[in-house]
Amino acid sequence: MLHLRMIVPPDRTAAAVDLIDSTVGTTHLVVLPGAARNPAGDVVMCDVAREAGHELLNGLRGLKIDQDGSIAVEDIDLSLSKRADAAEKEAPGEPADAVIWEQLAGATHEESTLSIAYSAFMILATMIAACGVVLDNAILIVGAMAVGPEFGPVAGVCTAVVQRAPKLAARSLIALVVGFAAAIAATTVFSLGMDALGLFSKDQLDADRPNTSFVWQPDPFSFVVALLAGVAGTLSLTSSKSGLLVGVAISVTTIPAGANAAVALSYGDVGQMWGSIEQLALNLFGIMLAGVLTLYGQKLLWRTQRGRWRRTPKV
Repeated sequence: MLHLRMIVPPDRTAAAVDLIDSTVGTTHLVVLPGAARNPAGDVVMCDVAREAGHELLNGLRGLKIDQDGSIAVEDIDLSLSKRADAAEKEAPGEPADAVIWEQLAGATHEESTLSIAYSAFMILATMIAACGVVLDNAILIVGAMAVGPEFGPVAGVCTAVVQRAPKLAARSLIALVVGFAAAIAATTVFSLGMDALGLFSKDQLDADRPNTSFVWQPDPFSFVVALLAGVAGTLSLTSSKSGLLVGVAISVTTIPAGANAAVALSYGDVGQMWGSIEQLALNLFGIMLAGVLTLYGQKLLWRTQRGRWRRTPKV
């Protein structure tokens, strides 16, 4: 269930209440006339089944409540109410399959913004992965994949394509390009420093690395895994099962490929550097393609439910 708290201009309160009443899966409607001060208006609260959340939010935005008032949405972890149980049964579909597009756009907006924290995690993850590729240590590679925040802007690009949001697409692409460029540049300097300390060597990079050589040798399996991970990552975001993103992160060779490119660049190994960049580009493309197709599929699925979001008027 979702909890909605709105500040509604008084001249639209009746329309908002009628919309809530007519939407399936809604309950616990509360109206507090004149309770809001900034902005001034009526406070309207209700609970709605997740499956009907987007339809209700879309209707409320059609009343321009988001422009002249406010709409706040919260997830309800526990609701002990027979009316809530009845509302969830009334709404078509399953909660785990529902996509709240406004919530998804908000989440990807935050995760796809180029910030100091995002850049720091990108650089740290790539440095950890550099240690992993030089030492041929799969544990360090997995750790670096889990630390890397690159799935946020990737998801932002996918959401922007489906929702036709050019600003979100531009912001996400900038975060990806600048983030990886900064991480590779910083890791190249890091590799040179580690070489000066005698901790990295060209021999280690050229040696047989059975656990990590895949990061610069792209093959069809790389693209297949990227596609599968893109679907899994997108579903984890849209169904609010964010814990699954850790599993997605450690299944795709993005951060390790960037790290291997940086180490190879520091030693002038053009072959490994370009192989790593190809691996990175292949995986990013695969994830984005799968993410876009998954979101389009979910959008099409919920369009088939159109006409089932309104209660039958009582005679």
